[in-house]
Amino acid sequence: MSAPNPIKVLLVDNHPLVLDGLKAILETYDHINVVGAAAGARTALDIARNAAPDVVLMDINMPELNGLDAIELFKEQSPATKLLMLSMHDSREYISTSVMYGASGYILKDVSTEEIIEAIETVAAGGRFFSTGVSDVLLERGDKAQKTKALTTREQAILLLIAAGKSNKDVAGTLDISARTVETHRKNIKKKLGIATTAGLTRYAIENGLIGG
Repeated sequence: MSAPNPIKVLLVDNHPLVLDGLKAILETYDHINVVGAAAGARTALDIARNAAPDVVLMDINMPELNGLDAIELFKEQSPATKLLMLSMHDSREYISTSVMYGASGYILKDVSTEEIIEAIETVAAGGRFFSTGVSDVLLERGDKAQKTKALTTREQAILLLIAAGKSNKDVAGTLDISARTVETHRKNIKKKLGIATTAGLTRYAIENGLIGG
């Protein structure tokens, strides 16, 4: 269905073939108006100031200023513009960071033209869009986040110390509780998270951004 006003789209990708290909595809749609194409985020920010795009379709991996850092600059300088990230990577870290920084969507470079158009339409209308593989990764993270919320503050503190390689005795000394109490908490944490080993707890903490990897 054609929109009364075309959706103004700015393309950002440091690969000329990708940029030209996207531009050629999008220009075949009457309800989409490509207002600019840039090989870098800083150039894109300059274009956005004048063109006021509705949607910026931006690659994550770019030299100088990467797409993730550019999200924050776009949110500051062009707050009405929606950010739709384009990537070859279905990395949980990239996806969750994009969302945290303020992107409205995340699509993989191998999706169909129809999915790219749907993504642009959805975020332009104020919605969120994640391509299928991305949604699966997000749902997996969401399940884990819910489990983390189920931990008490004390359990989260103990999880962090365990993940940092502390023994029960060390944890007990740090939190001024008995080693037996620490062991009880450790068992409860494993039960709540469905994790059987200490190594698994450490991996869980890293994957959920509780400690650095």
